[in-house]
Amino acid sequence: MKQDMIVVLDLGSTRNTDVARAIRALGVYSEICNFDVTKDEILALPNVRGIVANGGPNDVVDGVKIGLSDEVKATGLPIYTFDYLENGVKNDMPEEDKDIAEALRSFVFDTCKAQPNWNVENFIADQIELIRRQVGDKKVLLALSGGVDSSVVAALLLKAIGNQLTCVHVNHGLLRKGEAEQVVSVFKDELNANLVYVDASERFLTKLENIADPEEKRKIIGAEFIRVFEEEARKLDGIEFLAQGTIYPDIVESGTKTAKVVKSHHNVGGLPEDLQFDLVEPLKMLFKDEVRACGTALGLPHSMVFRQPFPGPGLGVRCLGAITRDRLEALRESDAILREEFDKNGLADKVWQYFTIIPDFKSVGVRDNARCFDWPVIIRAVNTVDAMTAEVPELPWEVLQKITRRILAEVPAVNRVCLDMSPKPTATIEWE
Repeated sequence: MKQDMIVVLDLGSTRNTDVARAIRALGVYSEICNFDVTKDEILALPNVRGIVANGGPNDVVDGVKIGLSDEVKATGLPIYTFDYLENGVKNDMPEEDKDIAEALRSFVFDTCKAQPNWNVENFIADQIELIRRQVGDKKVLLALSGGVDSSVVAALLLKAIGNQLTCVHVNHGLLRKGEAEQVVSVFKDELNANLVYVDASERFLTKLENIADPEEKRKIIGAEFIRVFEEEARKLDGIEFLAQGTIYPDIVESGTKTAKVVKSHHNVGGLPEDLQFDLVEPLKMLFKDEVRACGTALGLPHSMVFRQPFPGPGLGVRCLGAITRDRLEALRESDAILREEFDKNGLADKVWQYFTIIPDFKSVGVRDNARCFDWPVIIRAVNTVDAMTAEVPELPWEVLQKITRRILAEVPAVNRVCLDMSPKPTATIEWE
């Protein structure tokens, strides 16, 4: 790695990602380490210039108050403390991210002598070198959903190892309308990738029957994905690696030593213990906006790089509770209407993510002058930079009315349309 690095030491802060992003905004690479990291582990990281000790309210782990360890002090690296009492000095966490960057500027450049050489081009060059070193002449299987993250991984791997890469696109029956066809067209026809298409929709939906708990659904979907890849790998020669589009928010939300699980991501919390592959995850330390910048630098089309995010478990975590085929189809159709109307009205590039949700309950309504008992559709639209926080944008009332009319008229067994106005936090972007 060519970039200098500042380590953000998690001493119980709720704002580790804010500090890491602020340092990267200064042009210096940063990584977050757990409070119990050893001296040797820190010094084994490339080009570490200093440590930011980041304290906060989650500073009691297993009943013991954590602090700056002798191991960390023994590295001999400069240490800056946020909200942490050290040598009688307490530095309070600034309220705004830009203030964090300004507070750290002198420490990063004057004290640590770090160079502002963190940029997308250097990151890509480093990752290509690391991928080649890790993979050698072996073959890699990529879990290609067609979303932003896996698409950028595909582009990186194609640049690094070319035809050693085989992309597998699994239709788990939980994709958006027309999505599987689009993925095959783009990657096989336009990018000339080695692409294997697997329709496993019946297999997944059967496994998910009567499963209502969202964590259990995610883990079933994650484990079944791996099994499908293992089966496909056995049909190929020399596959030893599995590539994934894991990004940093996936890891944070799946739980750290000082933070509780928000939700297990299928590519983090759902991996089976007997995984048959070594993992290749070149984006796992990037935030979503950094992933998009990487995709642009790699020459991917704008429509692919800036398409809205789609969770690995797909519509499975938007068809709330136990998934039923009829409710899943209603969800797919309502989502297609929402996306079509956002496209028509110029909202697709202004709203970061938008989708529909159908919960597992019904309400009384009136259809054709008679009582009906049907599902509600919930519209969710948010804007965010890094997926760690999110706000609900103002949407034109007439567009919302048009979407509502169309959903109620065109989607069977739906009698209400609701708008989710909740920011993150306290809500998450997805409902499950």
